[in-house]
Amino acid sequence: MWHGERQKYAPPSPEIRITSMIKAAIITVSDRCSRGQREDLTGEALRVLLEEDGFHVAEKVIVPDERDEIVRKLIEFSDVKGYELIVTNGGTGVSPRDVTPDATREVIEREVPGMAEAMRMESFRITPHALISRAVVGIRKQSLIVNLPGSPKGAKENYQVIRKAIPHALEKIRGSTEECAPPGS
Repeated sequence: MWHGERQKYAPPSPEIRITSMIKAAIITVSDRCSRGQREDLTGEALRVLLEEDGFHVAEKVIVPDERDEIVRKLIEFSDVKGYELIVTNGGTGVSPRDVTPDATREVIEREVPGMAEAMRMESFRITPHALISRAVVGIRKQSLIVNLPGSPKGAKENYQVIRKAIPHALEKIRGSTEECAPPGS
C-alpha cells in the first residue's frame, strides 16, 4: 500500500486478481495534460496498477476540466464501448475547475458511497486535505465509475483502499446472485 515514502507498493494478493478479462478505461481530467503542458503520470500509474490486478486497460484518454467533455466520455465508455470499470483521475477537489464529481453524478444511475467514503477516511490518515475531496463512485448501466485524485500518489493510495472490493462489485453489477458473505457467516 502507498503511504507516503514509508512503504513500497505491494503486489495484489491472489484474491484481488480478476479471473476473466475485464475491460477498463482511464480518463485523466486535466487542463494542462490535455494541452500537452504536463505529462500524464497519474493515468500511467493507474494503468500499471489496473493491469497488475488483471484488468485489460482498453483505453486511456485525457480530457480538459470541462463538465460536458467528461460527461460525453463517461457515456461513451459505458454505453457505447461497454467498459466495466471506468477510472477517472483529477478534478475531484473544490477548485472552480474541479467538475469531475459533478459530471459523474450527472451520468450515474446509482451511487456507491461506501467506496468514496472509505477512500476519504483512509486518505485523512495521511493528509487533512482528504476532507475536501468530492470524489464519487457510482454505477451506470454495467459500468463502475470511480473518481480518483489527480496526483499519482493520491490516486494510488485511494485505489489501494478500494481495490479488493472492485472485483466483487463488478460481479454484482453483472447480476451475480451469489451471497456476499461466506457460508456460515
